[in-house]
Amino acid sequence: MRITVINPNSTVSMTEKAAAAAGDAVPGVEVTGVTCHLSPPAIQGPEDDAICRPFVLHEVARAAAEGAQAIVIACFDDPALDEARASVSIPVIGIGEAGFHAAMLLAGRFSVVTTLAVAIPIIEENLRHYGLASACAKVRAAGVAVLELEDEGTGAHLKVSAEIARAKAEDGVGAIVLGCAGMADLAARMEAEHGLKVIDGVGAAAAFAVALVNLRRQA
Repeated sequence: MRITVINPNSTVSMTEKAAAAAGDAVPGVEVTGVTCHLSPPAIQGPEDDAICRPFVLHEVARAAAEGAQAIVIACFDDPALDEARASVSIPVIGIGEAGFHAAMLLAGRFSVVTTLAVAIPIIEENLRHYGLASACAKVRAAGVAVLELEDEGTGAHLKVSAEIARAKAEDGVGAIVLGCAGMADLAARMEAEHGLKVIDGVGAAAAFAVALVNLRRQA
């Protein structure tokens, strides 16, 4: 099976991180990471989201033409997800939607810990669009710029951890969804640290992609 992971921003290290997280979630599956090189270096807010959309759709079309059996859009805002699904005949999974569903199935009620406050309205609108707003206690921002997550020396993981601790104490949830593809490598560490289910949307999206491909084969 072949899955293409599309990073809507232009930061190659984030593409590599997302592809690795997807591969770890679905051993034995061929996972290819693709970077939208003409996009902003990080997707932080509606302006960046709007800029990256045509590049995402271009890479979706190319991946499908080159034989991918499923596509993962590795940005938590799920940019151009509806348009991408309408444009190709293979499953297209957004890591935001995948993370929400995984958390709801595993824990019932969840909170999201994302990067900056500018991301909160987009995530909240997506939750409403997917019909999942009632399952989410709160969307929280850790006060971390996306690119800080690419450098261990920034201490970004400490801010994420602190916000998870606040969510655990205040929100009454059974799971946390990490609200950025750049957090993909933090899930296991945060879960061990806080004793709470922590969902990485990239891994969840890859797992759902494999399941959907297999279901299509049975149809």
